[in-house]
Amino acid sequence: MAAHIRRRLRKGATTTAVAAAAVAALAASQAPAATLADGPAGGGDPKASGEDTASAEDDGAATGNSPYYTDLPPLVTPDKPGSSSKLPVTGSAEAGIPASILAAYKQAEQTVATTDPTCRLPWQLLAAIGKVESGQARGGRVDANGTASPRILGPALNGQGFALIKDTDGGAYDGDAVHDRAVGPMQFIPSTWASWGQDANGDGRKDPNNIYDAALAAGRYLCANDRDLAIAADLDKAVLSYNRSNEYLRTVRSWFSYYQRGTHEIPDGTGTLPTTPSTPSPNPGPSTNPGPSTTPSPKPSPTKPGGKPTPGPSKPGDGSTSPKPKPPTSKPTPAETFGSLENAGTGPLRATAGQAFDERVAVLARNALGAPLGKVSVTFTVTGNTGTLFAGGKKTVTVRTGADGTATAPELRAGEKAGEFTVTAVAGTGRPRTLTYAATVTARQADTIARTDEKALVAAPGEKFADAVTVKATYKDAAAAGVAVTATMVKDPLGLFDNDKGPYFKDAAGKPVRTLTTLTTDAEGMLRLPEIFADGTEGTFRLRLTTEGGASVVIELTVRAPEETAPEGTTPEETAPKETETPEA
Repeated sequence: MAAHIRRRLRKGATTTAVAAAAVAALAASQAPAATLADGPAGGGDPKASGEDTASAEDDGAATGNSPYYTDLPPLVTPDKPGSSSKLPVTGSAEAGIPASILAAYKQAEQTVATTDPTCRLPWQLLAAIGKVESGQARGGRVDANGTASPRILGPALNGQGFALIKDTDGGAYDGDAVHDRAVGPMQFIPSTWASWGQDANGDGRKDPNNIYDAALAAGRYLCANDRDLAIAADLDKAVLSYNRSNEYLRTVRSWFSYYQRGTHEIPDGTGTLPTTPSTPSPNPGPSTNPGPSTTPSPKPSPTKPGGKPTPGPSKPGDGSTSPKPKPPTSKPTPAETFGSLENAGTGPLRATAGQAFDERVAVLARNALGAPLGKVSVTFTVTGNTGTLFAGGKKTVTVRTGADGTATAPELRAGEKAGEFTVTAVAGTGRPRTLTYAATVTARQADTIARTDEKALVAAPGEKFADAVTVKATYKDAAAAGVAVTATMVKDPLGLFDNDKGPYFKDAAGKPVRTLTTLTTDAEGMLRLPEIFADGTEGTFRLRLTTEGGASVVIELTVRAPEETAPEGTTPEETAPKETETPEA
C-alpha cells in the first residue's frame, strides 16, 4: 500500500527554524504521540521466497505492505550513544518498551544468535519494526503468556488501496475467509506465517498474536538469504523485505538508531501508541508493472483535505487487482533456505597414532525456520601435521546432509605423529557457516614391557656385555608396535635415580651415553637394545626401560673381573705356586 509520513512539528514549535532543525535531525518531525484507540495496526507479510520479489498477491513483503505507523522517535534521544546494554530505568512512555515485548525481542536475538550467529540480529531492529508495525503490541497489551488481547488485525487486503491478497488460511488467523489481513504484533500475513511461524514460548502453538512467537519469526525472516545485519546494505534489504517502502525503511531506521542509543522498560499495557498511520492510496486501476522490482518505486501520496492528490512515492502493485507476470525463477522458501550448521553430537576426537578414531565428525544443517535441512553440501577438512587423514587417504571430503539434516564425515585414521589437529566443517555459499572440532593423536602405548629371556647380563671392566638385551612391549595383551622406549642407566632397584658411572651406551660419535630416547618397538612389539659397555667400575648396576603408556622394567647388569680358572687336566694344587727350597749351607 502507499505509505506516507506526515511531517508534523511538536506542539508549540511552529517557527521555520524549529521545523528545519527537526527535518535535519530526523527527516521529519512530529508531535508527542497520543494514545490511540484499538484499531488497525500497520504490518507486512514477508513472502516465504524472501526479498525483492513483487507479486500480484502480496508484493513480496512480509506484511503484504499493509499500513504502518509513521511517527518518528522523540527529538531528544537517550544520552547513551552506541549501546542499549544498560537500559535507563525511567523515561517517557513513548520512549519505553513494555516488559514482555522487550523480553521477547531479547529472547529472539539470543535464539537466532545460537542457530544463525553470522546473521548478527540485534534486538533493537525487532523493537524498531514492532514499534512501526503495532506500536509495540498496542503499548504492551498482552496477557501473561505474551499474547495480544484483543488480537491485532490489519485491514482487509482487498486491493482497495492495499495489495490484493485473497484468503489463504480460511480465516484461521485473521478471522477473514475472503481476504487476508496482517496479524499480530509483527503483522505477518497468514501465508507468510504459514512458512515462518515459530513456537518460541513452548506452548505447542505457533501464534502470530503471541509476541514471543512473532518476534522469533520476524528475526528468522530478517536473517533469510544469508543476510548479515551488521552490514548496512543487508539490514536495509531485510527491512524492505518486510514492507517494500522507502518511507517505511527510513521510519524503521530512525527507531532502530533511537533504541540503539538507549531505551527503558515500562510495565505491560502502559505504552503510548503512535498516532499517525500511513494512509492507503486510492486504487489506481490495473497495474502495468511488468514484474518484480528490486528497488521500491515511487507511489502516489494520499489526497490532502480540501485539495487534489499530490504526487508522491508509489510502489508496484498497489491497488492492482489484475495479475502480474510471475518471476521466471522463484527463490527458495524458508523450508529450503539454509539457515545454520550445528554439532550433531560429535564426541571427543582422540586416537592413538596409527589407529582409527572411534568418533566420527557429524553436523546438523537447519533451514531458515530452524528445522533439519537435507541435501546441504558439507565440506570436511583436516588441518594439522599429525598425518591424520580421512578413510581413503584424503584430507578433504564433501558429504551431503540426509533427510534428517545430518552429515557424517568418513572415519578418521590417526597419523604416526602425536599432537593436536582440527577438523573443519563448512556449508553454505555467500555467508558460509563453519564449525571447528579439536582432535588429538596420542603416541602409541604399551602397558607391559619385559625381557624375552632371563639370562644373566655380565661383563668385565672395560669390556662390552656379550649378550644383547631384548624386550617385548604389549598393549592389552597384544604386541605394541611402534612404541617409543627410553633406556636409562640407574642406581637403585626402583630405577628412580640416574647413574653416571658403570655400564653405558655409545652415541653416533662413539662417546659414552647413559640414556637413549630414540628407541622404538618393531611390528611385533620387539626391541633389541644397542650394545652395552662397562667402564672400569665393578659392581651391580641397573638399566630402566620405560614406554609411552607408563610400562617399565628394570634390568640388572653386573660388572666384575673374570675368575681365574685352572688349565684343563690339572688340579688347583698343581697350578699353585710352589715354595722354593733353600740349599743348606
